[in-house]
Formats: sequence, C-alpha cells, structure tokens
Amino acid sequence: MIAAIKAYMVGHNRDPKKFVWTKRADAILEKSTRCKEALGTAD
Repeated sequence: MIAAIKAYMVGHNRDPKKFVWTKRADAILEKSTRCKEALGTAD
C-alpha cells in the first residue's frame, strides 16, 4: 500500500495539474454547515 502511494506521488509530481475551485467559498461553507447539522455535529 505504501509503495502504491509513493508511486502515485512520483507520477503526479512529474506532471502536476493546477487545482481550480469551481464553487464559491460561501457555497462550500453553506453546504458544510448543512452537512454538520444533518449529522448532528454542528458547533
């Protein structure tokens, strides 16, 4: 398992792709809040 992770990292680092957010931060935070409430883990 560790060898597989290391192999993935080596391959990924050879040809990295820039991560681009596709949602606004407020939309992500709203969804996170709803999920916490549904799970009963809201602060």
